[in-house]
Amino acid sequence: MGFSKEEKSRRIWRVLKTVFFLITMAISFLVFSAPVFLVLADALLPSALLSASLSPSYLSLQSLSSHFDNYDFRSSLIDIPLISIIRSAVIIFVYSFCDGPKLSRGPYLGITMICSISSLVFVSIKASFVFSSRIPKEGTYVTAMETALFISSLALAIAHMIVAYRTSCRERRKLLVYKIDIEAVSSRYLYPFP
Repeated sequence: MGFSKEEKSRRIWRVLKTVFFLITMAISFLVFSAPVFLVLADALLPSALLSASLSPSYLSLQSLSSHFDNYDFRSSLIDIPLISIIRSAVIIFVYSFCDGPKLSRGPYLGITMICSISSLVFVSIKASFVFSSRIPKEGTYVTAMETALFISSLALAIAHMIVAYRTSCRERRKLLVYKIDIEAVSSRYLYPFP
């Protein structure tokens, strides 16, 4: 019992429409949830890169304590994941307390910009010290994981600024459409007859 050629083409077309709809909904979900996903990535990625750059024997609580005790701005990398975690915590805290009008022009965009720019400056200054202190003559080289740690922290700070700006623009558009709809509805009720 096969299907006719017309039924097969309809089924294929329906499957393609369904797949397109599901992909569109998934992309919409990712765009709408971008601040939350970016905060999670910002909290986890630098920490994972730092733990990958350290040897497995250094991943204990005592070794972290020794990293803090022996902290040197020019050589220690423990502060890069901490900066990312603090930046993420502040941004998600402000994002969770903001709604439509506050997301459009309020504290979310401003605090995200301040946190991201300050962490960009800190990480850039730290990178210049770390990379200049490890010159090839001394025999210590900057590893690829350390470079990835700096690049990921810088890229995530820039991504926070972009996502905050895009979220702010999206909320402003929503408010603009909402105001237009309110005016149209209220004028209809005030003047029911043309």
